[in-house]
Amino acid sequence: MSLSALLLPQADLRFDPAFLPADEAATLLALLTAEVAWEQRAIRMFGQELPQPRLTAWYGDPAARYTYSGLTWEPRPWTPALHALRQRLEAATGARFNSVLLNFYRDGRDSMGWHADDEPELGPAPVIASLSLGATRRFRLRPRPGLGHPPQALDLPSGSLLVMAGPTQQHWQHALPKTARPVGPRLNLTFRWVASE
Repeated sequence: MSLSALLLPQADLRFDPAFLPADEAATLLALLTAEVAWEQRAIRMFGQELPQPRLTAWYGDPAARYTYSGLTWEPRPWTPALHALRQRLEAATGARFNSVLLNFYRDGRDSMGWHADDEPELGPAPVIASLSLGATRRFRLRPRPGLGHPPQALDLPSGSLLVMAGPTQQHWQHALPKTARPVGPRLNLTFRWVASE
């Protein structure tokens, strides 16, 4: 396993395109797709309630409550597979994680809009470890207004690990846009530390 730095101004990004071997990534995709308690919650956009364009789940330590986009998540207990992944990612990154947000993109119509992981309970410089399983999707980054840096894009293949740390969330937003090309299911796990009240 080798995390290489990605050169992005005012950010700390590290990337390993093959953190997990292909066979292990495929096994985990099938296991987690089947065993995770998926939800499709509604969020308020443009003055109306709309279903999120993906399936989501939140797992973690009992105190790791999380609020984003007006939704508050109570953590489900770690499954054995998620707990084992947590330990591996802590060893690989040197960071501590008490929770994981899972996003399941069923096909190219499922997406994630522009945002930063900058909620108060994540702290000023969170470490977000993002593990991708399944179909390769294009991850996009854009600077916050006034920074003057060009937007960036990165393909995230199955088994890849992207770590966003330091000032990244203060200066950059990220998204996973829809795609019209045929694409299979993708599961993304973002491990993080949520400060309890």
